[in-house]
Amino acid sequence: MGISQYIKEIGRGKDGARSLTREQAADLLGQVLDGNVTDLEVGGFCLAMRIKGETPEEMAGFLDAAHARLHLLPSAGPTTVVLPSYNGARKLPVLTPLLALLLARRGAAVLVHGTATEDRRVGASQVLAQLGVQASREVRAVGAGEVAFVPTEVLSPGLKRLLDVRRTVGLRNPAHSLVKLMNPCAGQAFIVGSYTHPEYAGSMAATWALTGAHALLLRGTEGEPVADARRTPRMEIFHHGTRTEVQAQQDGPLAQLPTLPSVDAADTAAYIRAVLDGTHPIPTPIALQVEHILRALAAHEPATHAHAL
Repeated sequence: MGISQYIKEIGRGKDGARSLTREQAADLLGQVLDGNVTDLEVGGFCLAMRIKGETPEEMAGFLDAAHARLHLLPSAGPTTVVLPSYNGARKLPVLTPLLALLLARRGAAVLVHGTATEDRRVGASQVLAQLGVQASREVRAVGAGEVAFVPTEVLSPGLKRLLDVRRTVGLRNPAHSLVKLMNPCAGQAFIVGSYTHPEYAGSMAATWALTGAHALLLRGTEGEPVADARRTPRMEIFHHGTRTEVQAQQDGPLAQLPTLPSVDAADTAAYIRAVLDGTHPIPTPIALQVEHILRALAAHEPATHAHAL
């Protein structure tokens, strides 16, 4: 059928554009992910949505389309903590691997998924590789106490293609928000979502309310799903879409700032090893984030394991 009729609706400019229903958004993105549209149509869709912005209903529809096509990780029993890692390190080291390993050390099953969206940043996958966690080439269950890294293209080649459009047009598109909201697990998942700008906090929260997510939301470090080691951000827990603040935002930096490594993958990995062996303390904001996640898992561990979104 094509997506030209949808582009006409969303492409009328910031003030004239009309929003799609959840069902229309699912149909649109489904066609894009299936590769049934031209590159010109994909570009038109990405630019139109960039100008208009996604509504929570549209994002819920995009999630419906993505979830129907993802290669889901089988359930190993416990709830899987999902860490979407797409931004990487620019000025600060990427400490998503530290969060993952701290959670696994406490018995959690942890999935990190992502792909490089900017060539000049150091990604969590590079740091994880330095720590002995290699990228998986297939989807598989993640056991308690384990960290796995699964590249986006293994979960969904269509999503990877859509993310890569940014390299051509230079602008983000709905896929960049979608990957931070989605559940790539067949079983129960707890998603750790992050935002860089306050307006995204509201849209992410509204989308999770519509989809009944089990998740934690915070302003992450340069877009990564890990608390800034220098100050404690506000943290909110979502359970079946219901939103509860569990951590207030700290005004100003910590009284004693931690000594952090450079953004280099090897330096960051060495720092993480030092934290794990007790040579360096766990940065307080990240320690608090770990506790909030583990508390949420303990409080809401399901009796049966059904798809979370």
